[in-house]
Amino acid sequence: MSLYVVQFMKDVLGNNGRHSEVCQGVLEIYALDVGEATESAKQQFCENQALHHWSLHADRIEVSRLS
Repeated sequence: MSLYVVQFMKDVLGNNGRHSEVCQGVLEIYALDVGEATESAKQQFCENQALHHWSLHADRIEVSRLS
């Protein structure tokens, strides 16, 4: 199994009228591959945030393999 860092990112419009991205959450997940890490992170993010779907708080997911 490998360790993955999964970030949930959201695009927001700042007070200055410019777009920026905000990290809504970061999870470290042990998984066999990127797909498994992504699905596991989605489920855990929803449980942590009391959401029905991860996309209610994020626009995209970034996954990086650490080991």
